[in-house]
Amino acid sequence: MKKFIVLLLIPLMVGLLAHFTLAANRTHVKKLKKTKKCNRCNLSGAKLSNLRLTRARLRGANLYRARLRGAKLRGADLRRANLKRADLRRANLRSAKLGKADLRGANLRGANLRGADLRGAKLKGAKFRGANLRGAKLKGAKGGNFRGAKGLPRKRRR
Repeated sequence: MKKFIVLLLIPLMVGLLAHFTLAANRTHVKKLKKTKKCNRCNLSGAKLSNLRLTRARLRGANLYRARLRGAKLRGADLRRANLKRADLRRANLRSAKLGKADLRGANLRGANLRGADLRGAKLKGAKFRGANLRGAKLKGAKGGNFRGAKGLPRKRRR
């Protein structure tokens, strides 16, 4: 009977651990809002929509599934950040540094990425419909659905 109870509790414990691991660290969210500096922070799932984060330093930050819809991230340093499945619809990422960032499955519809540096970024499954990519650096970037995006060379449109 004890073994049975233990076997039932293991999946529950694993599930709870996964839930808390994927949640944003509240201290990190407060730090970001106050200082605009949070390199390597855990901001996964954080609600950051419409925040003014111009020139924020988020290098290597975990923004998995973060809600950044309409956020002002102009000139932000997001190099090597985990932005998998993040909601970046209508975000202003003009001149943002996104080199080697993981944007797989991210929603960037209508985002302003003019002059952004996306070199070496992982873009598989990312959606760019209506996004402005004029002058964006995409060398070495892999994947991405650029159908309906503005400002791309013909060879990049799919």
